[in-house]
Amino acid sequence: MYQSSDKIVFGDVNLSEASVRTGPNGGALGPGQGGWPTVRYFNKETGYDGAPYEKKTSKAMCDELGDIEYMKAYIEDVSNPCSPSNPENCGEKEQKYIKKWSVKLDKVESQISRLEKMRQKQMTPELLLWVEKRIKILKQFDLESGKTEL
Repeated sequence: MYQSSDKIVFGDVNLSEASVRTGPNGGALGPGQGGWPTVRYFNKETGYDGAPYEKKTSKAMCDELGDIEYMKAYIEDVSNPCSPSNPENCGEKEQKYIKKWSVKLDKVESQISRLEKMRQKQMTPELLLWVEKRIKILKQFDLESGKTEL
């Protein structure tokens, strides 16, 4: 799916051959922390030391990212973030959501609270991903207005 992209590259480090424990800027890479495999991403925001993948479910890391929808959402999230100020990086569904909430900015905080409560309930992985995407979009509205930090 991403093999023709010049912005997305996958790599693998065999720790028995290359004991990589810190990044080039001295940041701890933490191999094995959070489960195996250790998954990190690197982009302009994280710099050379990167940042760890944050699990979305209670599944083992290999099972969670073995689900194509979770893997795809993860890649899209860290490589091409969708935000109200960057709607061209969003899918059609996200663009509609941004348009809807851009005229309801006074209600964004209460919607974030509602979705965060909803996130605690049992739901399908697809619905959980959509809840997570909506929270992230709404927090971007607050961030862009100077109200909150991510």
